[in-house]
Amino acid sequence: MSGSPSIALQLYSVREAAGEDLGSALARAAEIGFTQIELYNLVGWRAELEKHLAANGLTAPTAHAPLSNVNAEEAFEAAAALGVTTLIDPMIAPERWTSLDDIALNAEQLAGHAELAKSYGLTFGYHNHFWEVENTFGGRTALEILAEQLPAEMTLEVDAYWAAVGGADVPALLTALGDRVRQLHIKDAPVAEGGLSKDRFDQLPAGQGAIPWGPVLAAAPQTELLVVEFDEYRGDIFDGIAQGLAGTRALLEGK
Repeated sequence: MSGSPSIALQLYSVREAAGEDLGSALARAAEIGFTQIELYNLVGWRAELEKHLAANGLTAPTAHAPLSNVNAEEAFEAAAALGVTTLIDPMIAPERWTSLDDIALNAEQLAGHAELAKSYGLTFGYHNHFWEVENTFGGRTALEILAEQLPAEMTLEVDAYWAAVGGADVPALLTALGDRVRQLHIKDAPVAEGGLSKDRFDQLPAGQGAIPWGPVLAAAPQTELLVVEFDEYRGDIFDGIAQGLAGTRALLEGK
């Protein structure tokens, strides 16, 4: 990569610990070596996040908020107050990616939120799962078609794991999406029958599975942030994120 992106932890990875004691969870993340956190539940935890991020020397450049399920204005207001610069919608449901009309409606909704984001001084983005690449039209993924219909200021946070297990050629996808891609979610997958395992409980720290990370990172040189994240993890989650951080650093060093 031409630059050196920062590395953050998606707070959702440690959601059970955070639900019990948010301050302790953030302190442990800082002890492991994270300096940046990608937030979730920023409206519900707004006051606590403001307190504990500062206490642990952490910043939050990005945050997730499912705007179809929460009040968008509250989410943008909380994001701005917490120092977030890019708010990301983490998911539009799978059934809304099965036709070109679906994609057009998704783009229209996202464009409306992007316009609202500007009034709060924020950038707005979208994060994929597997269904945005599994659904194809004329040989192109739904995510690529969506990207063409989004306003120029919108960004994409590509979850490389979900794109890979969804069957995409991830470097080719990133090349097609171009400079919109500003963040990458980084976690790995083992080989299973027929390809990569789609079982989220099989998720591994970066570099411990079968995703070819060198070409992935090379295809998105403009990426500003790599986000360590697990939807699920079979071992101790704090050990998992520590390995994820170490693995991501190693990938950046070309090891």
